[in-house]
Amino acid sequence: MTMPLPPRAVRRCHHPVNLFHSTVYFSPEFAEELAGVGIADRHAAYFAGRAAAMGAVGAGTVAAAFYNFNHALIARHLPAVWETASPADVLAARLRAADRTVRRLLGDAVDSAGMAEAAGLALRAAEGCTRHARPLYAAHADLPVPDAPHLAYWHAATLLREHRGDAHLAALLSAGLDPLEAVVSHAATGIGISPRWVLASRGWERSDWDAAVERLRARGLMDAEGALTEAGAALREEVEDHTDRMDTAPYAHLGAAGVERLTELAKGFLRQAAAAGAFPRGLTDGD
Repeated sequence: MTMPLPPRAVRRCHHPVNLFHSTVYFSPEFAEELAGVGIADRHAAYFAGRAAAMGAVGAGTVAAAFYNFNHALIARHLPAVWETASPADVLAARLRAADRTVRRLLGDAVDSAGMAEAAGLALRAAEGCTRHARPLYAAHADLPVPDAPHLAYWHAATLLREHRGDAHLAALLSAGLDPLEAVVSHAATGIGISPRWVLASRGWERSDWDAAVERLRARGLMDAEGALTEAGAALREEVEDHTDRMDTAPYAHLGAAGVERLTELAKGFLRQAAAAGAFPRGLTDGD
């Protein structure tokens, strides 16, 4: 008989897997490889790098799939970026960046038995993912699995990240949180990225941020000091619970013991990557 997953097991496993996936987009190797195919602007590189699996899409598609970026910022770069490099060129550059980044951050661990085990577990979990209503996941699910274990693990982490991410957008919509309200309320939990980083990377102005705060206050979700009210904290928790429910399938497919082991391995690789400087200072308010 299949053992049920412990409470919050989905979230606990996804968190280190997702953060490992994200290390590539913060890395100098990613910037170098994208510049090597002609995309030197950091915003253009990120939009192209993450969207390339969907093909030569425009700003509207990316705004819908990425959710919390200002459409105007995306439109400065897409679809024009595809005249510089094709989606296939970008995907190849991204995989080279992943190889270089993970090797730098983890060293000999890329060839360890633990890495091979993590790749197998994460790929097994991804077998339980579903394509319907999940555009970013579905696009990445059509990509081939790399042979090298560390790249197979990063690929599987990408699948699991985008599968949950697509579900998370549905949860945000259900909660009535628009793109910037979602970011503002998440930052107010104390675990989101810093407002300064949001404004620098998402294309919003401070006035946009302040207007989102006022909308949340009007709904009784934030107080006069910018902290979440009891209702706001409850709504954010329901968003995460809703996301967990829509993201259970891959982890249920892996099974409780597999989820526990993948969580253990993923946390270990993430700690090593973070210690090697995987994430920029100032990303969160605690930095």
